[in-house]
Amino acid sequence: MSAATPERPIDVLVVGGGITGVGIANDAATRGLSVGLLEQRDLASGTSSRSSKLVHGGLRYLEMLDFGLVREALSERGLQLTRLAPHLVRPVPFLYPLHRTLERPYVGAGLALYDAMAMLGKYDMGVPRHRHLFRKQVARIAPDLRTDELSGAIKYYDCQVDDARLVVSIARTAASYGAHVATRTRVSGFLRDGDQVVGVRATDLETGRELEVRARVVINAAGVWTDEIQQLAGAGRLHVRASKGIHLVVPRDRIRSECGIITRTEKSVLFVIPWGTHWIIGTTDTPWDLDKAHPAASRADIDYLLGHANRVLREPLDHTDVEGVYAGLRPLLSGETEPTSRISREHTVTVPAPGLVLIAGGKLTTWRVMAKDAIDAVVDLLEDTQAPVRTCITDRVPLAGASGFEARTNQRVMLARRAGLSLAHVDHLLGRYGGLIDELLDLMEESPGLAEPLEGSEGIYLRAEVVHAVTHEGARHLDDVLTRRTRISIETFDRGTVAARPTAELMAEALGWDESRVAEEVDHYLRRVEAERQSQRKLTDQEADEARVSAPEIAGPA
Repeated sequence: MSAATPERPIDVLVVGGGITGVGIANDAATRGLSVGLLEQRDLASGTSSRSSKLVHGGLRYLEMLDFGLVREALSERGLQLTRLAPHLVRPVPFLYPLHRTLERPYVGAGLALYDAMAMLGKYDMGVPRHRHLFRKQVARIAPDLRTDELSGAIKYYDCQVDDARLVVSIARTAASYGAHVATRTRVSGFLRDGDQVVGVRATDLETGRELEVRARVVINAAGVWTDEIQQLAGAGRLHVRASKGIHLVVPRDRIRSECGIITRTEKSVLFVIPWGTHWIIGTTDTPWDLDKAHPAASRADIDYLLGHANRVLREPLDHTDVEGVYAGLRPLLSGETEPTSRISREHTVTVPAPGLVLIAGGKLTTWRVMAKDAIDAVVDLLEDTQAPVRTCITDRVPLAGASGFEARTNQRVMLARRAGLSLAHVDHLLGRYGGLIDELLDLMEESPGLAEPLEGSEGIYLRAEVVHAVTHEGARHLDDVLTRRTRISIETFDRGTVAARPTAELMAEALGWDESRVAEEVDHYLRRVEAERQSQRKLTDQEADEARVSAPEIAGPA
């Protein structure tokens, strides 16, 4: 982006490094446009690392008669599972418990429609069809599910993904096709030529350097910060409401079940989702109008999820079972009176001023469609381009790591022997990096100590993954590695505090940190964890927010 001048601006500048922003950058780059992306914090540092981590059609939207959204999302689910990201997206089975006999035809008809939409989509369905189960079958599959009041269940499939890893993979894909991605860079204003938006003013939060980046079109993909960017631009009338969703992480051995569980609540639905050696339990769906950078989970939120989970479990969970808690904000296009749990997740693209495109709404699963629609709008603004811009091809562009994944999976035993790793660690690496596993193996070959498990990660993550996060994935701070490149911050009871110093010391060698910088990063992380713990003891959102924002900052929001 440093080459962008008034005489030679880049074609597209994207503001926002979440799933929508990186998807747009990837679409633009693969169409042959020059593109840059600015993110004020880290990739996926907002909503896109704090979701339910599901790639799904959305059963509740089917009940809301939002058939178009469900059909579109199911089609994208199949595409990502079978073509674009088979190394990241994987099927996961769910049980839908039936409490009354009369529920079976109603729920069964809905899931039959759900499967039919998936099978009739443009891409392979990729998962088995739903199946009806009776009480004894349910008890065998899920011994810890209360079956005394059940008439049975329906087993169906959706998919899951590590959302932050998906964002990083898309960003790396975009960069491989020429996109320039800059994190820790905050947009502070817009450049104009009359009414035309011609770029942005920004600040590099690492150095304090002031920048001007010129572009033929600027795209606001800032998610829950959409309204703030509109105010900076002085254009746009979209209104995005933030809806807080919190999730709990508990050890896998606390719930004996071969499948995840989905059940209704009075407000929305409750998911109990398998997540490696853990379960993710979520989610809440409540309005949030406090600090957007650090949404806080209160004790009331945690009690709500535990209470609903315990209604369906034989052995109740309590606060001592909770390893991790995370809170995220969904950017929902707002009506004036609807509660956030009833607002559709469909997205909108508008052009409020010449040279400016806004996109808001949407969901994790449909990131590629959202990106296509945004760049289609850009194409209309670039009609004077001498060479016509080509149509979207991202349905045929595998993400970084997809190529070679199947072959490397077939070679897993050979790879384990070559690197001196267990098969479990090789499978772990394949499921996170796919065909890019060789980047990790090369690091271990150069420095054999990197093949050792990272201290404080319960033997799951390898030391090489920390170095790789810095050298290949743009991690700049300890938070980036412990909360997004890995999930140590929510997958250990100590919330990553034991892993903090060993991780920082590995990062120090790659980033040239001295001991004082290592200490600063560790101190920042420990205080952030303590602030989160304090917020989760508070009863109200207001109290939780005040406790959470007491955490210190390094180089802007972390």
